[in-house]
Amino acid sequence: MAGINNYSSLKFQAERGLHDDHHQLGNEHHRARDLHLNLPTTSSPSKHLVGSSFEGREKSIVDHINEDQDAIARIQYVDSDNALSLPLGKHKVLDKYSDNQEDDTSVRKYLVVGVQWVSLVTENLLSHPFVVLRRQCQVYNASRRYHLHPFQLLPSIVHLHRRQGLTTLWKGVGSCLLVRGMTVAIDDFVSKLTSWPKDVDSRTTLKRFGQHVLLKCISIGLVVPFHAASLVETVQSDIASEKPGLFDVFREGSLRLFYWSSPQKGRMLPAWALIGPSVSFGITKYLFNLVIRGISSRIMRRRITATSSQDSSSQGGKHHDTTLEHQNAEIYASLIAILTTEVIFYPLETILHRLQLQGTRTIIDNLDNGYDVVPILTNYQGVVDCYQTTLVAEGVSGLYKGFGAMVLQFAAHVAVIKLAKWVVNQIAEVVSNRPPQRIVQYYNLDGIAGGNSRSTTLSPSLSSTEMEETSVGQNSLD
Repeated sequence: MAGINNYSSLKFQAERGLHDDHHQLGNEHHRARDLHLNLPTTSSPSKHLVGSSFEGREKSIVDHINEDQDAIARIQYVDSDNALSLPLGKHKVLDKYSDNQEDDTSVRKYLVVGVQWVSLVTENLLSHPFVVLRRQCQVYNASRRYHLHPFQLLPSIVHLHRRQGLTTLWKGVGSCLLVRGMTVAIDDFVSKLTSWPKDVDSRTTLKRFGQHVLLKCISIGLVVPFHAASLVETVQSDIASEKPGLFDVFREGSLRLFYWSSPQKGRMLPAWALIGPSVSFGITKYLFNLVIRGISSRIMRRRITATSSQDSSSQGGKHHDTTLEHQNAEIYASLIAILTTEVIFYPLETILHRLQLQGTRTIIDNLDNGYDVVPILTNYQGVVDCYQTTLVAEGVSGLYKGFGAMVLQFAAHVAVIKLAKWVVNQIAEVVSNRPPQRIVQYYNLDGIAGGNSRSTTLSPSLSSTEMEETSVGQNSLD
């Protein structure tokens, strides 16, 4: 705060000097009036001398006021939070900020796109280790530990890494990406074949929205057998099973799809018993995600619009570009929708995963200790039987096994987004020579650089500087 203190001292001294000059000017004016009344009208040299002294004093006061305004206008901003205590002479020049505002906006648009890509990569790739832990907990019906919070998982994770290496939590990542790519490809193919929309928004008609829902149902139904094959690769133990090939997911998924009514293995459920519940679960989850994301996005957009309107009115009607804020709002709205949807639909996901894995003779890692391996032996007859059996044998908490892994997943997701935004802000400051947002708001640089007024406001406590100086100048000249 040394810079602010220096400025406050300078302002106080300047105002005191102006007050003294004003007082002296008043005395000089009274003396001049007295001289004018007492002296004869013919003494023109004395009258000229008094007028010269009065005009010189006025000129001196005006020069002082202009110098003070120029000095305040040349106060330079700081480029970091820690630099608030630096002397004013060591700060950067404010002119660079106003010259680079347009470049700053264009740079930040590209960087926000980078944040969106980071969020997408985190959702589909970096979160995979937590998905592996979560699915292994969900399908293990005989586990003694439910791992409802993250702290129970940490010892098991350490033991898995010590015994099987760092890659043990990345198993099945290739098949998961292939299944997601297959979903996108099927959506695109059906959309081109039928002209049904792949995406919807608030302007979509009810008919088009129904076509979109039907497209999603077809896509989910065709992908269910391949998702089940990918689930097996994700949860099976590396030390007790052969490592699958990259395209084995297509072979296993095709076999499950073609054996529609009678499975090729003992207790494995037929495809029709899986596709119906999976489509219902998938489309309901998708629609719920759309609703939550739309509500969250609308609330955030209204707040941004209200804040922008207040800023515009406080800065003389200057328009602010809120494109970047809206893009950030979309990122957080999507994250909120995903988190809310996963939490609410977690029990149904547990039931579906157990049904899809049944009869595959899969051996998984025992996450009760992280050392052993255990087989999955279940005999569910369908969704209702799986739900009732789970409640009786494991209780309601049995439907939420592995919930701690999902908490870790979204905590890591938020942390990655925060880190990406911090990096983006640092890059934007370096490229566009823009100070941090806290400094911009603290010193009101947008108002100064906008040129709407000659305000010299550096902080809320100094917001009346220009008004005081103007009033002093006007009183001095009256």
